[in-house]
Amino acid sequence: MKEEENYWTERYVEKKTGWDIGYPSTPIKTYVDQLQNKALQILIPGAGNAYEAEYLWKAGFKNVHILDISEVPLKAFKKRNPDFPEANMHQANFFEFKGQYDLIIEQTFFCSFVPTDTNRKQYAKHMASLLQPNGKLVGLWFDIPLTGDMIKRPFGGNKELYTKYLSPYFKTITFDQCYNSIPPRQGNELFGIFQVR
Repeated sequence: MKEEENYWTERYVEKKTGWDIGYPSTPIKTYVDQLQNKALQILIPGAGNAYEAEYLWKAGFKNVHILDISEVPLKAFKKRNPDFPEANMHQANFFEFKGQYDLIIEQTFFCSFVPTDTNRKQYAKHMASLLQPNGKLVGLWFDIPLTGDMIKRPFGGNKELYTKYLSPYFKTITFDQCYNSIPPRQGNELFGIFQVR
C-alpha cells in the first residue's frame, strides 16, 4: 500500500488534483444541511482536502473524522482548521482502518481505487464493516465510462456496476443521476444513500 500512499502524495505535492473543487460539493452540502443530529459519528474516507468535513465541523458536528492515505492534505486541512481535533484525523489505508460510524460520506472515493473486482468488492465489504447497525453510506459516485487507462484516476463506472458491488451489504434508499451537481460535473455524477444490511 506504500505505492498508493506515494501515488497520492505525489499528486498533492505536484498539485495534480483536478478533482479538487476547493469547496464542499453542492449535493453533499445539501444532504448535510438537512441532518438534525449533530452528535452523529461521521467518517469521510479518502477525504483529501476535506472541504465537506470543514463544513460539517463549522456547522457544529463535533464527531467528524477524516481519513486519507497521504498526510499532505491532512496537514493542509489542519492548517485551515487549527481547532479540529488531532484524534479525528487519520492517516491510514482505508482497507485496514477500524472504527464504527453512523454515517460515511462518499466523495467519489470509490472511483479512486484501481478498479479491480477484488478492490471494489473489498470496498463495499469494508464500508459495511465500518458502519453501526442502520448506518448509512451517502454521497457521490462518478457516472462516467470506465476506461482501460489504469494511470488516469479517478476511474468511472455506472449505476448498475456500483449496485452490483454494494447490494450484498447495503439496501438502496436512493441512487440516481445527481440533479444538483456543480456545472462541470453535470450529468456525470450519481447521488446515493445506502443503508447497511
